[in-house]
Amino acid sequence: MSVEMCKETLGYQAEVKQLLDLLVHSLYSNKEIFLRELISNASDAIDKLRFEVLSNDSLYENDTDLKIRVSYNKADRTITVSDNGVGLTREEVIENIGTIARSGTHQFLHSLTGDQRKDANLIGQFGVGFYSAFIVADKVTLLSRRTGVDVYQGVRWESDGQGEYTIETVEKVTRGTDVILHLREGEDDFLAGLRLRSIIRKYSDHISLPIVMKLDENGQEEVVNRASALWTRAKSEISQEEYNEFYKHISHDFNDPLAYVHSHMEGKYEYSLLLYIPSQAPFDLWNRQQRQGIKLYVRRVFIMDDSEQLMPAYLRFVRGVVDSSDLPLNISREILQQNKLVEAMRSGAVKKILNMLADLSVSDREKYALFWKEFGLVLKEGLAEDTSNRDTIAKLLRFTSTFSSSNEQDVSLEDYVGRMKQGQDKIFYITADSLAAAKNSPLLEIFRKKEIEVLLLFDPIDSWAISYLFEFHGFQLQSVSKGEMDLSKIEGEQEDNQDNTDDHARQDVKQLIERIKAALGDKVKDVRVTTRLTTSPACLVSDAYDIDPSLKRLLKSSGQLVPSAKPIFEINPSHPLFINLKDETDEKNFAGWVSILFDQAVLSTGEKLEDPVSFVNTLNNLLVVLASR
Repeated sequence: MSVEMCKETLGYQAEVKQLLDLLVHSLYSNKEIFLRELISNASDAIDKLRFEVLSNDSLYENDTDLKIRVSYNKADRTITVSDNGVGLTREEVIENIGTIARSGTHQFLHSLTGDQRKDANLIGQFGVGFYSAFIVADKVTLLSRRTGVDVYQGVRWESDGQGEYTIETVEKVTRGTDVILHLREGEDDFLAGLRLRSIIRKYSDHISLPIVMKLDENGQEEVVNRASALWTRAKSEISQEEYNEFYKHISHDFNDPLAYVHSHMEGKYEYSLLLYIPSQAPFDLWNRQQRQGIKLYVRRVFIMDDSEQLMPAYLRFVRGVVDSSDLPLNISREILQQNKLVEAMRSGAVKKILNMLADLSVSDREKYALFWKEFGLVLKEGLAEDTSNRDTIAKLLRFTSTFSSSNEQDVSLEDYVGRMKQGQDKIFYITADSLAAAKNSPLLEIFRKKEIEVLLLFDPIDSWAISYLFEFHGFQLQSVSKGEMDLSKIEGEQEDNQDNTDDHARQDVKQLIERIKAALGDKVKDVRVTTRLTTSPACLVSDAYDIDPSLKRLLKSSGQLVPSAKPIFEINPSHPLFINLKDETDEKNFAGWVSILFDQAVLSTGEKLEDPVSFVNTLNNLLVVLASR
């Protein structure tokens, strides 16, 4: 039977052309990683075959000796990486090589900085390992046939990486994929068995499949790598370098991991965990649907990737493997969702990660600070999503506070509790849209005067996340912008809080408040004397059970309906503005000044004015009155 030759010349997707150029220039200083990436792809292809044959063993095509083969030809100046894995169809080659068929492509390219080292890390995260072949090759040929497909439906793909590629249908007797690299001038040092073996042992020794090379010209082969699943070995037998290289294999990251945990769980259920924390956040961290962290194995047979049942969304940055001895080999995603063993493995994996982070926060504060900078925002989601581990997550949180000497988020809740004043029974915090807004809020004036620490929460997620944390070590968390503020029980504050005003002064303040209420009308729920301010004239606060203003803004920005709640206007009657305002007899001018003070209080909370033009006109009219006096 003849092969119907169907050859096409096609152009790369525009983003691929950009990536090829970036890849060659960004990674050229570490050229040898091309072999690691191609072997990693070959390993993935064989893993996929092992999964598919669980339901159809004819896909083995009478070849069950699964392996990756690396060879070289000095005369042709080529290196070939072959596998007998699942293989590719013509359509899959076009989709996976000619196009980046993955959401977030434009976001990824936008993330590139021009810094070669940083861009190299991002390229690795994006998972474009195949293109690394062009670092050392000026032409790449790919031959592949998907298992179960007619031998005359193989595919040949070829490109010089300059913008176009050819693809044609060819005969290929064996299933799987061969990647043939035609080396650039000056790269002949890779045409040596010793060099290739050294690279394989350095980067791919942990691959659980045998990687073979010819030992001599007679065709005798040797297995170059150890060929055992790394996570099944005893920790004492595994070097730090092996742990790091395995992480790079499963994550396609070019950096070493920040930390890892390796554990063999025994008892009612038996399973192994090898989980890693990356040292850098992936560019698509905030895409909660992009789940590519955990690979599930059953008795060392790959079952599925991106298993969301094994790791909650707030730990989506974790990479690693979970290998069960008790799950059935043919387990499906639907069965995973209802399996008690899966629930136990998920619970165990989460606890291992959180405990590892807790240990890291004590043993290496500098390294934990790096973790918090990269992943702290995502971890905060766990306050809402993981009630069973909320206390543990709370201990891992880091904040800036009014006691901080820098803007770094390095204050834990335990640090705060350890510094609480005698008689203080609450953990005080403020939420705002920026650190500057939080730090300079007038609501902090009384706390600064009395030297009471306040946590400064200014990340977009904070107002939502903190609403799920009700207490810590028995101390209630209290927003300084909600409810009445009574600090009288705190040691050393009773004398300052004594009311030394006489009856006449109290009557004046009462009358002032009534006039302000009349001027503001239904803009406010109430007007009262502040216990928060020492130097500012007025502020806005929420009632004790109303939604936090920052959370309200967050929900509105996401398009959610938010129940309306009027603020409380607190005044500082000892401020010169109110002392003078008491004597204002013109009610129109009085109402104008009250309106200005109210709008200023609105602005200090981070809100926008509903009618900024009215604010400007009222202020100008009052300035005219002052100028004419």
